[in-house]
Amino acid sequence: MAELIEEAKNPQIGTSLAVFKPQRIVDFVWEESSREWNKQKLDAVYANQAQQSLFDVEETKRIFKVAKKLPYEFSYRFISEDGKERKLMIEDWELGMLYWNCLAAANGNEQVACEKVKQKYFTEWCKKDIYFFLGTTKKFHNVGTNPFIIIGTFYPPKNPQLTLTFKMD
Repeated sequence: MAELIEEAKNPQIGTSLAVFKPQRIVDFVWEESSREWNKQKLDAVYANQAQQSLFDVEETKRIFKVAKKLPYEFSYRFISEDGKERKLMIEDWELGMLYWNCLAAANGNEQVACEKVKQKYFTEWCKKDIYFFLGTTKKFHNVGTNPFIIIGTFYPPKNPQLTLTFKMD
C-alpha cells in the first residue's frame, strides 16, 4: 500500500489503478454524509452535458437522470502488508445498490440497512479471499496522504492448499 501511495504521488509513474490484497480486514464502518449532491457540481455536470448535446440545460435535466446520493460513506478498516491499520472509503455502484435494496427490505430503517450491508461486506465476503480494486480521484491524485479509494471488490472463495496423499503399494 505504501508503494502504491508513493507511485500515485510520483508524476513520473502516476499509478491511479491497482488491485490490492489486504493482509487482514479489521472492520466495515459507515459514517453519515450529506444526503444531497453538491448543487454547484451538479449544475456544472448539467451544463457540461448540455454543451455536448443539441439540448439546452433544462432539456438535459429532463433527460439526464442523476443517481440518488447515498446518505452514508462506507469504508473498510484493514491491515496492509506493512502492518499499518488503514481505512479506505468504498465508492462502488454495487454497494450503493445493495444499500438501497437493504433499505427497502428494512422498510426504510437506515440502521438496519447499514447492518445488512455490513453483513454482506464484512461477515460474508471476508470469509473469502478478498481483493480491492483501487483508484485515485482527480482531486487527491498527486497530493492526498492516501489518494486511493476502493472502486470495487473481488472476493473469490478461499481455496485451502491442497494436500498430497501418497499411496504406498
